Amino acid sequence: MYRYDEFDAAFVRERTAQFSDQVKRRVAGELTEDQFRPLRLMNGLYLQLHAYMLRVAVPYGTLNSRQMHKLAHIARTYDRGYGHFTTRQNIQYNWPKLQDVPKILEELAEVEMHAIQTSGNCIRNVTTDQFAGAAHDEVIDPRPVAEIIRQWSSLHPEFSFLPRKFKIAITGAPQDRAAVKFHDIGLMANEKDGQVGWRVFVGGGLGRTPMVAKEINDFVPHEDLLAYLEAILRVYNLHGRRDNKYKARIKILVHETGIEQIREEVEAEFAQLKDGVLTLPQEELDRISTYFAAPPFAADAEDVLDAERHALENPQYAKFLKRNLFKHRQPGYTSITISLKSVGEVPGDATDEQMDAIAELARDYSFDELRVSHEQNLVLPHVKKSDVRAIYERLVEIGLAEGNAGLISDIIACPGLDYCALANARSIPIAQDIAKRFADRENEFGELKVKISGCINACGHHHVGHIGVLGVEKKGTELYQITVGGDATEHASVGNILGRGVTGDQVPDALEKLLDVYMAKRESADEPFIDAFRRLGEAPFKEALYG
Repeated sequence: MYRYDEFDAAFVRERTAQFSDQVKRRVAGELTEDQFRPLRLMNGLYLQLHAYMLRVAVPYGTLNSRQMHKLAHIARTYDRGYGHFTTRQNIQYNWPKLQDVPKILEELAEVEMHAIQTSGNCIRNVTTDQFAGAAHDEVIDPRPVAEIIRQWSSLHPEFSFLPRKFKIAITGAPQDRAAVKFHDIGLMANEKDGQVGWRVFVGGGLGRTPMVAKEINDFVPHEDLLAYLEAILRVYNLHGRRDNKYKARIKILVHETGIEQIREEVEAEFAQLKDGVLTLPQEELDRISTYFAAPPFAADAEDVLDAERHALENPQYAKFLKRNLFKHRQPGYTSITISLKSVGEVPGDATDEQMDAIAELARDYSFDELRVSHEQNLVLPHVKKSDVRAIYERLVEIGLAEGNAGLISDIIACPGLDYCALANARSIPIAQDIAKRFADRENEFGELKVKISGCINACGHHHVGHIGVLGVEKKGTELYQITVGGDATEHASVGNILGRGVTGDQVPDALEKLLDVYMAKRESADEPFIDAFRRLGEAPFKEALYG
């Protein structure tokens, strides 16, 4: 993984000192909250419903054991003993005291971490596939390019005050595991004439007006990528609306202007930038890539898992093997998803003790490497198959051995009204109730993505859940709209709203009705829910829910 150079270290140190002075002025009353707000947001500090919340960046979701130990220490020392991993591959602390935030940032800097640009109208944390550099189907490891984008976008003088926040996702595999088509810019590795480059999508996003991104270019070479991204950002910065924050995202610009005209303007801007200072030399790409070199895999690693014997001994372990392991490109190795969705717990939360234990597992079994997924789980990317049982047993000890990756209880959920000042309804209790209701049946339904948001901002990605749940408020009552048919993969789609909202205690019943339709009408046990929905349409599901 990338290591700070002298510039990075000095930059973060100076920024931390600057914000420390701003916090002191706020605590002393020299700054009002209105004056302090833009300063804290530039450093990832939000004011939530009950307290401040600090969002810490985990660039492209990659970190090491030392960093995870530090995150655990911060949770234990400055918060309430836990952290919340997010869909931006970041971690949030929900209860820090304002006067402690500078010290937290100083401690983060010790392990090459920060909270810069995790908020504000700027380019946010670049996200990617949680199996990057390990996946069997990968065309290219996207992390070196993600790191280059991070360096280019950090405090970019032209893009520090965009019309609205801006999100970029990148994947190096044909199977989209980074939801690239629901980002302002999405990048997918592409091969052309033996050369690897990037398909570029623009104008995706969720929130009030969910939209699937449109392809603006089917092949941009590595050396031209920064220039092309700069061209897109310039066009957006010039034309994006600043008079209405609900229409300020680039998706609205693309929708109202049309992709053809946007492409024409981007290409004109790109023509002026191409072959200039933003051209990426191959030697620089090679230099950055060395930080992401493959670890020293054992050539003689045993390429078997005795799943059948262990299934007889321990059905829960067999389920873990089936659901939480992902095929590695290196024989004898696998990638393990550590689900932060144990039944009855808060999706995405990990305690300080759990984080410390996971850091130790990464150090001992995964070449000191960890990943955060955009689905709010953690990943050990490079594990010998012969070590899986030992890892599982340790996960059992810390309560994180749930073998449910991709199942109904592996729910994405925002913090909702328990924490967020913008939320209309609670998300966490709904997620917990769903997981509990179907805990004994989730294997029946197979791959099923359930996603929950507490408001229309869609931080829980409900629009792209196979089943989505949106919290709304009506006359003081928390209600929940149900959507069906969303998909965040390369087959991207936005879910259909089935009808009026239901109360929170009715949500598990509503999902059961939808699942009864699926079970009754699927063509075989191998037909996934999303495929059945696309074949059947929404009518039978709507009828089951509303009569």
